[in-house]
Amino acid sequence: MGLSLYVVLGSAVVGLLVGLTGAGGGALMTPMLILLFSVKPAAAISSDLVAAVVMRPVGAAVHLHKGTVNLRMVGLMTLGSVPMAFLGSFLLREMGGSEAGQQNVEIALGTALLVGASAMVLRYVLDRRSGRKRTGAIREITLRPVPTVLIGMVGGLIVGITSVGSGSLMIILLLFTYPLLSAGQLVGTDLTQAVPLTAAAALGALTFGHVEFGVTASIIVGSVPAVLVGSLLSSRAPDKYIRPAITFVIFASGLKYVGVPTYPLGFVMGGVLLAGAAYWLAVLRPRRLRGRGEPAPALAPAAVPAAGEGAPERAGTPFDEAPAR
Repeated sequence: MGLSLYVVLGSAVVGLLVGLTGAGGGALMTPMLILLFSVKPAAAISSDLVAAVVMRPVGAAVHLHKGTVNLRMVGLMTLGSVPMAFLGSFLLREMGGSEAGQQNVEIALGTALLVGASAMVLRYVLDRRSGRKRTGAIREITLRPVPTVLIGMVGGLIVGITSVGSGSLMIILLLFTYPLLSAGQLVGTDLTQAVPLTAAAALGALTFGHVEFGVTASIIVGSVPAVLVGSLLSSRAPDKYIRPAITFVIFASGLKYVGVPTYPLGFVMGGVLLAGAAYWLAVLRPRRLRGRGEPAPALAPAAVPAAGEGAPERAGTPFDEAPAR
């Protein structure tokens, strides 16, 4: 199979979401390949993993250049994720690679993502009420080694068992573990730690999987430029824009994992977008305008009747000529 224009375009959309949010790649790319482009599941999973080895470092490089990555945090997460990825692959082999066992894991992951998306909305509301802002510097943050390693272990185990990315769940856990960091900084850290994790998973895919290099090439051509654009946006955009995008992608990923079909998923997410736009227009935008103290519109000048039409005498001004004596 050679390059496919449709796979390139679809991969560009997913790549933009990955660069923007650090989440959703495996949960969206693999189903897209299987359901929309009729790629065999094993080939879709393996090709996506191999393409991610090229895609993820691009986003990570942008965030490293912008200084939105904590390398010590990356090291702690990698310490937990890479060994657990191999353990997950071993457990999957011991389960016989059964679709039922993998499906149960994916349903559990999807449920966790939906709960996590709800928790992110709740956290956003609580942050707004308390006035607490995520303004911590990524390089000066106090690390929590044990929770950070555990987050990496959870993510690596999910990658090993399900053969898909776990960026969505890891982003949720990082948001709650480091409440002072902005979403953009956590996206950069998550993208960077995903590089060695994805490389380990891709090595297994090349060894035991069924990679279709035409599919892999199409994913790379479409996703790499899009990841670059998304990463530039997430490294610069304010937190108030990135967090809703992350929540949206995590919610979509969770629905996909629990088994919602593609077309109903599209209708649901479209409805969510429309509801969000309506809420912004009806509530947030008027509130923001009131907060800025927008000036009242100027009154229109009164019409002055022409001379000789009963107009009242004009009041004198300092610039009027003095009356003749």
